[in-house]
Amino acid sequence: MANANISIKARLILYSRGRILLLRQTKPNGGNYTMVGGTVESKEFAREALIRESFEEAGIVLKAKDLKLVHVLHKIMGNNHRYVLYFKAYTWEGKLRARETAKFQEAEWFDLDSLPKNLTETVKHVLSEYRKGSMYSEISKRSRSNNDKPI
Repeated sequence: MANANISIKARLILYSRGRILLLRQTKPNGGNYTMVGGTVESKEFAREALIRESFEEAGIVLKAKDLKLVHVLHKIMGNNHRYVLYFKAYTWEGKLRARETAKFQEAEWFDLDSLPKNLTETVKHVLSEYRKGSMYSEISKRSRSNNDKPI
């Protein structure tokens, strides 16, 4: 992995009254539903980044003690490796709304059994793995060579 680009992201699985929070992207950003969260900056820990991103994107105020790590995704896209840490929370404060209006149209609550059809593929994957109780999963978007074929 010496020549790979590595990034770390933090995402929020926020529950309230049996529903999960999702953000709907603007049309130029895909128009799909996704989770609150973003990149862990160079001087941040993952929980700090998620607390910052949650307020910036959705007006949510979280406390580190209320965030529980529930899933880790390792995603490979070409030569890029992305590690995404998913934290669950049940408590929060603030006025919920899509604050980064260039990226998101709205913040909405959904029942886990009635999720919107236009979820990003990554969110579909992670929620499926999370609901199975899987702590770790992988997604690869790299092209396989003949040497990479399963035996």
